Amino acid sequence: MRLRKSEVRRLPFWNFCFLVFLLSLLLVHFILNISDGIARSLIHLPSQAKNGCNGHPDLCTRKYSNITQIGTHGSPFSGILPMANQNVDIKTQLDSGIRFLQAQTHHNAFGTLSLCHTSCMINNAGSLQNYLKVVKDWLDAHPQEVVTLLLTNGDRKNISEFDHAFTASGIKPYAYVPKNTGDWKIDDSINSWPTLGEMIASGKRLVAFVDYETSPLYPHILSEFLFFWETPFDSTDPAFSQCTIQRIVAAANPQMYIINHFLDTQIFQMTVPNRKAASHTNAAAGAGSIGAQAQLCKELHGNLPAVILVDYFDRGEIFKVQSLLNGLNIND
Repeated sequence: MRLRKSEVRRLPFWNFCFLVFLLSLLLVHFILNISDGIARSLIHLPSQAKNGCNGHPDLCTRKYSNITQIGTHGSPFSGILPMANQNVDIKTQLDSGIRFLQAQTHHNAFGTLSLCHTSCMINNAGSLQNYLKVVKDWLDAHPQEVVTLLLTNGDRKNISEFDHAFTASGIKPYAYVPKNTGDWKIDDSINSWPTLGEMIASGKRLVAFVDYETSPLYPHILSEFLFFWETPFDSTDPAFSQCTIQRIVAAANPQMYIINHFLDTQIFQMTVPNRKAASHTNAAAGAGSIGAQAQLCKELHGNLPAVILVDYFDRGEIFKVQSLLNGLNIND
């Protein structure tokens, strides 16, 4: 079949129109994210730091393994761009009451261990050392707080690189090290954890986990999957109608678990965080809420999650649901 010359001339025109249409849709999405991000940045987030342990006196006598924490997924990736997971920076997250920070690491082009989501060419939030220094300075100024870090080792680098960042940032003396049971084995049972009050009294107020390549030579950097399993991540189902055990090391028997309760959406074959749905996703109750998925997981697995990771923590009711899951007065 042969096309007439007039039809051939029209083909580039329609291709151009289609390209303009796609770019227009991307521009609209970008503008909506910018306007929403700016609006969120103008809202003052009140400090949640109070007397007691991690904001509440009743938590002082609770074991670390017997509390539920809301954590910020992709904590260093903040801002108004579509790929940002949070609206505000690390210090503001901590000041607002977040005590569990999750971040992804990769090598940047210069071989520096950096905070990068998927690739340092796409989303680079600076070096791990600088990130840890921010957390260290915050711990210095808040002696009644216990903070947890969960770092992914995306390039499967030697854990000594993480240790170097911990040492150079000055945060290493804060790191909690579990009891040693001999032969480089640690007590990973759920009842072996100290209370928050005991951790604060000892000065060991940082709990640091890395998912892969940990080593007993660096006992202050704990193996995530020795202590936790995880539910599926990158969900595009707003109902969050599952609590499947997905990420786990077969040889381990973790008793704590992490719910990945952050919603993504597809835009032209790209997966990005669903900022528009965050208030609903981060609600305390109702279909697709944090509370509903936590209850589903409890029914299936017998205990509440230790951690619930969210995007855009400042939208929704995360501190309300955190108090409810811990049996605390939501008005305190």
